Amino acid sequence: MIQYHRATPKLNAALQDSQEKFSLFRREKALFDLPATADSIADRAEPVQFSPLHYVSGNPIVEPVPDHLRQAVFGLGCFWGAERLFWQLPGVFSTAVGYAGGITGNPRYEDVCSGRTGHTEVVLVFYDPATVSFQTLLGAFWESHDPTQGMGQGNDRGSQYRSAIYTVGDEQLQQAKQGKVQFQAALRDSNYAEITTEIMPLGEFYYAEGYHQQYLAKNPDGYCSLAGTGACYAPAKADT
Repeated sequence: MIQYHRATPKLNAALQDSQEKFSLFRREKALFDLPATADSIADRAEPVQFSPLHYVSGNPIVEPVPDHLRQAVFGLGCFWGAERLFWQLPGVFSTAVGYAGGITGNPRYEDVCSGRTGHTEVVLVFYDPATVSFQTLLGAFWESHDPTQGMGQGNDRGSQYRSAIYTVGDEQLQQAKQGKVQFQAALRDSNYAEITTEIMPLGEFYYAEGYHQQYLAKNPDGYCSLAGTGACYAPAKADT
């Protein structure tokens, strides 16, 4: 015979607690799983607002830029510290932070934080290849974070903090993939796990809100999560 249990305050509280834990589990899972298109946040109609000029250099962070410049896009955790890393390199014309690798068009920061856009936080770098090579940028990228951490970086957890290189052109794609192999060997020597960096051609780059742009120049004591592994990036001589 089936026995039915009368609801009691204690039972109701237990059920509510169970439902809240399941809801929390689903929200946390969404942060670490890339969404399907059907589950992603719908496109925003308008892009975010930001200054077109770099707060530090005064150079433009949007096209048009001088014809001799090239672009590179990197994700290595929270984009505040990552952007400062690159704008300080000689030969870098300007930088901007934004979102890439996902689905939702014109996302807002809160959209990306939900895990339902598929985007990761990235830095767009405009650089002069006559002064700084893509290999030098790769070296700064590999050595300044831990690319083995999957969906997160340090204390920042979730798909928006995943390691990524979004390439512009076949040459960048080839060098990024070769660099991954070379840096993996260095990491193994230090007993690190496999690299989880996402390497693929750049789709759409969406600029982040103005208050994120050059954040650590505006807030010198602000949060910076960059921390490398101690391994050194040494590209093959043919790639330098």
